[in-house]
Amino acid sequence: MTTATQRATLAAPSRPSAVGSFVRAVYIVWWRDVIRYGRDRVRLVASLAQPMLYLVIFGSGLSASLGAGFAGASGISYTQFMYPGIVAMAVLFTSIFAAMGIVWDREFGFLKELLVAPIGRSAIAVGKALGGATQAVFQGAILLILAPFVGVSLDVASALSLLGFMAALAFGLSSMGVAIAARMRSMQGFQMVMNFLMMPMFFLSGALFPLVGLPAWMTVLTRVDPAAYGIDPIRRTLLGAPAERLALTIGDQTVPIVAEVGVMLLFGAAFLTIAAASFQQRD
Repeated sequence: MTTATQRATLAAPSRPSAVGSFVRAVYIVWWRDVIRYGRDRVRLVASLAQPMLYLVIFGSGLSASLGAGFAGASGISYTQFMYPGIVAMAVLFTSIFAAMGIVWDREFGFLKELLVAPIGRSAIAVGKALGGATQAVFQGAILLILAPFVGVSLDVASALSLLGFMAALAFGLSSMGVAIAARMRSMQGFQMVMNFLMMPMFFLSGALFPLVGLPAWMTVLTRVDPAAYGIDPIRRTLLGAPAERLALTIGDQTVPIVAEVGVMLLFGAAFLTIAAASFQQRD
């Protein structure tokens, strides 16, 4: 009897653990979003066109207007100063708008199939956030090939550091997008809310102007803007010593890069928790 029981136990298929099921569900949701992104060539080209347009028009126009004054004060040209912000812009726009797929899936019924599937609903939120972050990092990495054309030197170590900083920024913003999209019922509503949030976040992040010597009220707004803590490490890594003069400060203290990355990760974790709770509710 004991031998027969042991044989039956060995022959029975083992059930995957709860952690294994969760990881597999996250992977499937993530991989689906990555595949959809890779197949959408028009979206890839369009999402690159806007940052490059900003770099060419704003960089050329404002460099001519500011002249040698900006370079003399900062040690870099305005185009060089703006370049890290444009890289971060690609990450910001891509990571947030990647969450639009949630609203799209809801309208076409695919999200309902995911919600009734025998998987943890929080896995949907994690998979969507990681999928959006992956797309955003890829978009930002493509723009790194422009570094030599704007006079920025980039080595392998700096490139790897930049990928990590872009991943932290993308994770935070993608999680915010997923948390908002989980509450939206229409594409128009999602686009309106995201445009309302995204443009102030971008313009107050220091992507287009240094965050020094600002009015007190604007200084406060820039310090509570999470994107500012994601863009500053990218600029300091890309531009080196000259960027340290323009680094993000609180009071008279320069914010360490480790602290800035921590802010973005905590910001992302908070919104990912909100997104997971939103998916737990009955749709």
